[in-house]
Amino acid sequence: MTAQTLEPTPVRRTAGPRAIPFLAATGFVVFWSCGFIGARWGTEYSSAFNLLAWRYLLAGSIAAAVLLIRRPRVSRKDLVTQLVMAVCCQFIYLGLIFIGIDHGITAGVTALIGSLQPILIATVAGPLLGERVTARQSIGLLLGVVGVGMVVADDLTAENAVLFLLPIGGLLGLVVGTVFERHRKPTVGLLNSLCLQTLVSAVLFVSVTAVTGQLTVPREAAFYGATLWLVVLATGGGWGQYLVNLRLSGATRISILMYLVPPTTMVFAFLLFDETVGGLAALGMVVCAIAVLLATLRSWRNRGGWMTKSSKPGERSSQPSGW
Repeated sequence: MTAQTLEPTPVRRTAGPRAIPFLAATGFVVFWSCGFIGARWGTEYSSAFNLLAWRYLLAGSIAAAVLLIRRPRVSRKDLVTQLVMAVCCQFIYLGLIFIGIDHGITAGVTALIGSLQPILIATVAGPLLGERVTARQSIGLLLGVVGVGMVVADDLTAENAVLFLLPIGGLLGLVVGTVFERHRKPTVGLLNSLCLQTLVSAVLFVSVTAVTGQLTVPREAAFYGATLWLVVLATGGGWGQYLVNLRLSGATRISILMYLVPPTTMVFAFLLFDETVGGLAALGMVVCAIAVLLATLRSWRNRGGWMTKSSKPGERSSQPSGW
Protein backbone atom coordinates (compact mmCIF):
# COMPACT_ATOMS: atom_id res chain seq x y z
CA MET A 1 0.00 0.00 0.00
CA THR A 2 1.47 3.30 -1.09
CA ALA A 3 1.42 6.14 1.40
CA GLN A 4 -0.01 9.30 -0.03
CA THR A 5 0.80 12.77 1.10
CA LEU A 6 -2.30 14.67 1.92
CA GLU A 7 -2.30 18.24 0.64
CA PRO A 8 -3.67 20.71 3.17
CA THR A 9 -6.95 22.26 2.19
CA PRO A 10 -6.36 25.94 1.48
CA VAL A 11 -8.18 28.24 3.85
CA ARG A 12 -9.93 31.11 2.18
CA ARG A 13 -9.61 34.31 4.11
CA THR A 14 -12.61 36.55 4.26
CA ALA A 15 -12.65 40.32 4.22
CA GLY A 16 -14.51 40.49 7.54
CA PRO A 17 -11.73 39.39 9.93
CA ARG A 18 -9.23 41.57 8.08
CA ALA A 19 -11.48 44.60 8.27
CA ILE A 20 -12.10 44.37 12.02
CA PRO A 21 -8.55 45.34 13.15
CA PHE A 22 -8.40 48.11 10.53
CA LEU A 23 -11.73 49.56 11.67
CA ALA A 24 -10.63 49.29 15.30
CA ALA A 25 -7.44 51.21 14.49
CA THR A 26 -9.34 53.91 12.60
CA GLY A 27 -11.89 54.23 15.37
CA PHE A 28 -9.14 54.58 17.95
CA VAL A 29 -7.52 57.53 16.12
CA VAL A 30 -10.82 59.35 15.65
CA PHE A 31 -12.22 58.79 19.13
CA TRP A 32 -8.90 59.40 20.91
CA SER A 33 -8.68 62.75 19.13
CA CYS A 34 -12.17 63.59 20.35
CA GLY A 35 -10.86 63.51 23.91
CA PHE A 36 -8.56 66.48 23.32
CA ILE A 37 -11.35 68.41 21.63
CA GLY A 38 -13.75 67.67 24.48
CA ALA A 39 -11.14 68.82 27.01
CA ARG A 40 -10.75 72.15 25.26
CA TRP A 41 -14.50 72.58 24.91
CA GLY A 42 -15.34 71.74 28.52
CA THR A 43 -12.53 73.69 30.21
CA GLU A 44 -13.94 76.89 28.72
CA TYR A 45 -16.73 76.63 31.31
CA SER A 46 -15.13 74.87 34.27
CA SER A 47 -11.89 73.68 35.83
CA ALA A 48 -10.24 70.59 34.46
CA PHE A 49 -10.96 68.40 37.50
CA ASN A 50 -14.56 69.55 37.76
CA LEU A 51 -15.04 68.58 34.12
CA LEU A 52 -13.44 65.19 34.75
CA ALA A 53 -15.53 64.69 37.88
CA TRP A 54 -18.78 65.24 35.97
CA ARG A 55 -17.55 63.14 33.08
CA TYR A 56 -16.73 60.18 35.30
CA LEU A 57 -19.75 60.68 37.53
CA LEU A 58 -21.90 59.94 34.48
CA ALA A 59 -19.59 57.32 32.96
CA GLY A 60 -19.06 55.64 36.33
CA SER A 61 -22.82 55.39 36.91
CA ILE A 62 -23.20 53.64 33.56
CA ALA A 63 -20.24 51.37 34.34
CA ALA A 64 -21.69 50.44 37.74
CA ALA A 65 -25.03 49.53 36.15
CA VAL A 66 -23.31 47.37 33.54
CA LEU A 67 -21.26 45.55 36.18
CA LEU A 68 -24.36 44.93 38.32
CA ILE A 69 -26.13 43.41 35.33
CA ARG A 70 -23.19 41.32 34.10
CA ARG A 71 -21.81 40.38 37.55
CA PRO A 72 -18.44 39.29 36.12
CA ARG A 73 -16.10 37.01 38.03
CA VAL A 74 -12.79 38.82 38.30
CA SER A 75 -9.70 37.29 39.85
CA ARG A 76 -7.69 39.22 42.39
CA LYS A 77 -4.82 39.54 39.91
CA ASP A 78 -7.09 41.02 37.24
CA LEU A 79 -8.72 43.34 39.76
CA VAL A 80 -5.33 44.72 40.78
CA THR A 81 -4.41 45.12 37.10
CA GLN A 82 -7.56 47.13 36.38
CA LEU A 83 -6.96 49.29 39.46
CA VAL A 84 -3.42 50.14 38.39
CA MET A 85 -4.61 50.79 34.82
CA ALA A 86 -7.27 53.19 36.11
CA VAL A 87 -4.78 55.12 38.22
CA CYS A 88 -2.08 55.34 35.53
CA CYS A 89 -4.00 55.58 32.26
CA GLN A 90 -7.03 57.56 33.36
CA PHE A 91 -6.48 59.40 36.64
CA ILE A 92 -2.84 60.44 36.10
CA TYR A 93 -2.89 60.66 32.29
CA LEU A 94 -6.20 62.45 31.86
CA GLY A 95 -5.82 64.56 34.99
CA LEU A 96 -2.52 66.09 33.90
CA ILE A 97 -3.58 66.35 30.24
CA PHE A 98 -6.77 68.26 31.13
CA ILE A 99 -4.93 70.55 33.56
CA GLY A 100 -2.43 71.39 30.81
CA ILE A 101 -5.21 72.25 28.36
CA ASP A 102 -6.98 74.25 31.08
CA HIS A 103 -3.80 76.33 31.48
CA GLY A 104 -3.55 77.19 27.80
CA ILE A 105 -1.74 74.34 26.06
CA THR A 106 -3.57 73.81 22.78
CA ALA A 107 -5.20 70.53 21.87
CA GLY A 108 -2.71 70.01 19.04
CA VAL A 109 0.37 70.41 21.23
CA THR A 110 -1.12 68.16 23.90
CA ALA A 111 -1.80 65.53 21.27
CA LEU A 112 1.79 65.92 20.06
CA ILE A 113 3.17 65.13 23.50
CA GLY A 114 0.89 62.11 23.74
CA SER A 115 2.12 60.89 20.37
CA LEU A 116 5.66 60.59 21.76
CA GLN A 117 4.42 57.44 23.53
CA PRO A 118 5.75 55.12 20.77
CA ILE A 119 9.36 56.07 21.45
CA LEU A 120 9.00 55.30 25.14
CA ILE A 121 7.05 52.10 24.48
CA ALA A 122 9.57 50.92 21.87
CA THR A 123 12.37 51.52 24.37
CA VAL A 124 10.90 49.23 27.00
CA ALA A 125 8.74 46.85 24.94
CA GLY A 126 11.65 44.66 23.86
CA PRO A 127 13.22 43.80 27.23
CA LEU A 128 9.97 43.84 29.23
CA LEU A 129 7.34 42.49 26.85
CA GLY A 130 9.29 40.49 24.30
CA GLU A 131 7.82 42.51 21.42
CA ARG A 132 10.36 42.82 18.62
CA VAL A 133 10.72 46.26 17.05
CA THR A 134 11.73 45.85 13.40
CA ALA A 135 13.94 48.21 11.42
CA ARG A 136 10.91 49.27 9.37
CA GLN A 137 9.03 50.15 12.55
CA SER A 138 12.01 52.05 13.94
CA ILE A 139 12.15 54.20 10.82
CA GLY A 140 8.40 54.76 11.04
CA LEU A 141 8.70 55.78 14.69
CA LEU A 142 11.40 58.34 13.98
CA LEU A 143 9.59 59.66 10.91
CA GLY A 144 6.47 60.03 13.03
CA VAL A 145 8.33 62.25 15.49
CA VAL A 146 9.33 64.50 12.61
CA GLY A 147 5.75 64.59 11.34
CA VAL A 148 4.10 65.53 14.62
CA GLY A 149 6.80 68.12 15.24
CA MET A 150 5.92 69.77 11.94
CA VAL A 151 2.20 69.67 12.75
CA VAL A 152 2.43 71.72 15.94
CA ALA A 153 5.73 73.58 15.52
CA ASP A 154 4.07 76.99 15.47
CA ASP A 155 2.38 76.39 18.86
CA LEU A 156 5.61 75.86 20.81
CA THR A 157 6.80 78.98 22.66
CA ALA A 158 9.29 79.69 25.40
CA GLU A 159 6.57 81.13 27.65
CA ASN A 160 4.54 77.94 27.93
CA ALA A 161 7.45 75.48 27.92
CA VAL A 162 7.16 74.78 31.67
CA LEU A 163 3.51 73.81 31.28
CA PHE A 164 4.61 70.92 29.07
CA LEU A 165 5.66 69.06 32.24
CA LEU A 166 1.96 68.45 32.91
CA PRO A 167 1.11 66.48 29.74
CA ILE A 168 4.57 64.86 29.82
CA GLY A 169 3.79 63.53 33.30
CA GLY A 170 0.44 62.30 32.00
CA LEU A 171 2.20 60.59 29.11
CA LEU A 172 4.48 58.73 31.51
CA GLY A 173 1.43 57.50 33.38
CA LEU A 174 -0.09 56.16 30.16
CA VAL A 175 3.17 54.40 29.23
CA VAL A 176 3.48 52.75 32.65
CA GLY A 177 -0.14 51.57 32.52
CA THR A 178 0.20 50.25 28.98
CA VAL A 179 3.36 48.24 29.71
CA PHE A 180 1.86 46.97 32.96
CA GLU A 181 -1.25 45.71 31.16
CA ARG A 182 0.75 43.87 28.50
CA HIS A 183 2.99 42.35 31.16
CA ARG A 184 0.07 41.11 33.29
CA LYS A 185 -2.05 39.87 30.32
CA PRO A 186 -5.46 40.16 32.03
CA THR A 187 -8.12 37.64 31.11
CA VAL A 188 -11.14 39.77 32.02
CA GLY A 189 -13.28 40.82 29.04
CA LEU A 190 -12.81 44.22 27.43
CA LEU A 191 -16.21 45.59 28.46
CA ASN A 192 -15.62 44.52 32.04
CA SER A 193 -12.13 46.06 31.94
CA LEU A 194 -13.51 49.36 30.69
CA CYS A 195 -16.27 49.41 33.31
CA LEU A 196 -13.95 48.54 36.20
CA GLN A 197 -11.41 51.19 35.24
CA THR A 198 -14.13 53.79 34.70
CA LEU A 199 -15.68 53.07 38.08
CA VAL A 200 -12.34 53.35 39.88
CA SER A 201 -11.56 56.59 38.03
CA ALA A 202 -14.97 58.01 38.95
CA VAL A 203 -14.25 57.49 42.65
CA LEU A 204 -10.82 59.10 42.30
CA PHE A 205 -11.84 62.14 40.26
CA VAL A 206 -15.00 62.93 42.25
CA SER A 207 -13.19 62.50 45.58
CA VAL A 208 -10.21 64.68 44.66
CA THR A 209 -12.41 67.36 43.10
CA ALA A 210 -14.67 67.49 46.15
CA VAL A 211 -11.80 67.53 48.67
CA THR A 212 -10.03 70.37 46.83
CA GLY A 213 -13.22 72.45 46.65
CA GLN A 214 -13.45 72.40 42.86
CA LEU A 215 -16.72 70.46 42.58
CA THR A 216 -19.36 72.86 41.25
CA VAL A 217 -22.56 72.74 39.20
CA PRO A 218 -21.97 74.85 36.06
CA ARG A 219 -24.99 76.63 34.62
CA GLU A 220 -23.88 76.64 30.99
CA ALA A 221 -25.59 73.99 28.86
CA ALA A 222 -22.47 73.75 26.70
CA PHE A 223 -20.56 72.33 29.67
CA TYR A 224 -22.88 69.34 29.82
CA GLY A 225 -22.64 68.99 26.05
CA ALA A 226 -18.87 68.67 26.46
CA THR A 227 -19.41 66.18 29.28
CA LEU A 228 -21.60 63.97 27.11
CA TRP A 229 -19.08 64.31 24.27
CA LEU A 230 -16.32 63.02 26.56
CA VAL A 231 -18.39 60.18 28.00
CA VAL A 232 -19.61 58.83 24.66
CA LEU A 233 -16.72 59.58 22.31
CA ALA A 234 -13.68 59.66 24.60
CA THR A 235 -14.46 57.20 27.42
CA GLY A 236 -16.62 54.72 25.54
CA GLY A 237 -15.11 55.20 22.10
CA GLY A 238 -11.51 56.28 22.66
CA TRP A 239 -10.56 54.25 25.71
CA GLY A 240 -12.64 51.30 24.58
CA GLN A 241 -10.86 51.23 21.21
CA TYR A 242 -7.51 51.63 22.98
CA LEU A 243 -8.14 48.44 24.94
CA VAL A 244 -9.33 46.63 21.81
CA ASN A 245 -6.25 47.61 19.80
CA LEU A 246 -3.93 46.94 22.73
CA ARG A 247 -5.05 43.31 22.84
CA LEU A 248 -5.15 42.94 19.07
CA SER A 249 -1.73 44.39 18.39
CA GLY A 250 0.57 44.66 21.35
CA ALA A 251 1.96 47.80 22.93
CA THR A 252 4.52 48.76 20.28
CA ARG A 253 2.41 48.69 17.15
CA ILE A 254 -0.70 50.30 18.61
CA SER A 255 1.47 53.17 19.80
CA ILE A 256 2.33 53.97 16.19
CA LEU A 257 -1.28 55.04 15.74
CA MET A 258 -0.63 57.87 18.19
CA TYR A 259 1.16 59.68 15.38
CA LEU A 260 -2.17 60.16 13.59
CA VAL A 261 -3.83 61.75 16.61
CA PRO A 262 -2.25 65.27 16.42
CA PRO A 263 -3.20 65.92 12.77
CA THR A 264 -6.66 64.44 13.33
CA THR A 265 -7.10 66.66 16.39
CA MET A 266 -6.11 69.71 14.37
CA VAL A 267 -8.67 68.87 11.70
CA PHE A 268 -11.39 68.64 14.35
CA ALA A 269 -10.19 71.89 15.93
CA PHE A 270 -10.46 73.60 12.55
CA LEU A 271 -13.98 72.31 11.96
CA LEU A 272 -15.27 73.00 15.48
CA PHE A 273 -13.24 76.00 16.64
CA ASP A 274 -12.16 77.51 13.32
CA GLU A 275 -8.47 76.96 14.07
CA THR A 276 -6.52 77.21 10.83
CA VAL A 277 -3.94 74.67 9.69
CA GLY A 278 -0.82 76.09 8.03
CA GLY A 279 1.19 74.63 5.20
CA LEU A 280 3.80 73.15 7.53
CA ALA A 281 1.11 71.42 9.57
CA ALA A 282 -0.51 70.01 6.43
CA LEU A 283 2.85 68.65 5.30
CA GLY A 284 3.34 67.13 8.75
CA MET A 285 0.04 65.28 8.41
CA VAL A 286 1.33 63.67 5.22
CA VAL A 287 4.56 62.69 6.98
CA CYS A 288 2.53 61.13 9.82
CA ALA A 289 0.49 59.10 7.36
CA ILE A 290 3.65 57.85 5.64
CA ALA A 291 5.14 56.91 9.02
CA VAL A 292 2.14 54.79 9.96
CA LEU A 293 2.02 53.09 6.56
CA LEU A 294 5.74 52.39 6.68
CA ALA A 295 5.48 50.81 10.11
CA THR A 296 2.35 48.73 9.51
CA LEU A 297 1.99 47.91 5.81
CA ARG A 298 3.96 44.67 6.11
CA SER A 299 1.68 43.52 8.93
CA TRP A 300 -1.37 44.08 6.75
CA ARG A 301 0.01 41.94 3.93
CA ASN A 302 1.70 39.14 5.80
CA ARG A 303 -0.60 38.52 8.74
CA GLY A 304 -4.04 38.65 7.21
CA GLY A 305 -5.07 41.50 9.44
CA TRP A 306 -3.77 44.70 10.93
CA MET A 307 -1.27 44.31 13.75
CA THR A 308 -2.09 40.74 14.72
CA LYS A 309 0.37 39.06 17.04
CA SER A 310 1.21 35.44 16.36
CA SER A 311 1.30 33.01 19.24
CA LYS A 312 3.75 30.21 19.79
CA PRO A 313 2.41 26.68 20.19
CA GLY A 314 0.81 26.33 23.59
CA GLU A 315 0.87 30.07 24.21
CA ARG A 316 -2.27 32.03 25.00
CA SER A 317 -3.40 34.17 22.08
CA SER A 318 -3.57 37.90 22.60
CA GLN A 319 -6.96 38.16 20.91
CA PRO A 320 -9.69 39.95 22.85
CA SER A 321 -11.45 37.73 25.37
CA GLY A 322 -14.80 39.32 24.63
CA TRP A 323 -16.83 42.35 25.56
